[in-house]
Amino acid sequence: MIQAKGIEKSFGSLKVLKGVDFNVSEAEVVSIMGASGAGKSTFLQILGTLSTPDGGSLVIDGIDVLKLKGDSLAEFRNLRLGFVFQFHHLLPEFTALENVMIPAFIAGRSRKDAEADAMALLTDLGLGERLTHKPSELSGGEQQRVAIARALINRPAVLFADEPSGNLDSKTKEELHNLFFRLRDKYGQTIVIVTHDPDLAKMCDRSLYMVDGVFV
Repeated sequence: MIQAKGIEKSFGSLKVLKGVDFNVSEAEVVSIMGASGAGKSTFLQILGTLSTPDGGSLVIDGIDVLKLKGDSLAEFRNLRLGFVFQFHHLLPEFTALENVMIPAFIAGRSRKDAEADAMALLTDLGLGERLTHKPSELSGGEQQRVAIARALINRPAVLFADEPSGNLDSKTKEELHNLFFRLRDKYGQTIVIVTHDPDLAKMCDRSLYMVDGVFV
């Protein structure tokens, strides 16, 4: 599903990624660990096409993504990639249902189709009673599940998560961790997670450790 070779990235004179190789199979859950500043989030942003590497190659779901530009890249990102961050980034003026529907609208789907899919996802994630609630009316765990539903609405090839449980209490964190594997089992979802949480890393099919811009 993901084939990255020789990924390099510098910021000025600081070389953050030093020729990283990385492969992920379909329906595999892989975690990336490492100290702050090791390059984990920079690498995840490159995998998610949010940042461009200085060197290397990247193929996702059979597509050479580094050759995509402008609208083609935006369309690929919208349809084939999902993102979950430590801070949920929900739009406060919209309901849970509306927040989840937004990527579907961007993809040109009809309101009827988007709403049905969003309702089904939120119900599956235990939020069937919270569809019309705005983010301020939801708990932290509920907000993060809305963000996950939003990431999944277009059935992406890969779900990227950056410290997804970093702001949650231990019980909610455990529920969220279990949710990732339920999504993999139900939807065949490929998931790449950057985390500092050793319990989450242990649950993954593989856990890789990054030090100074390379996996060790």
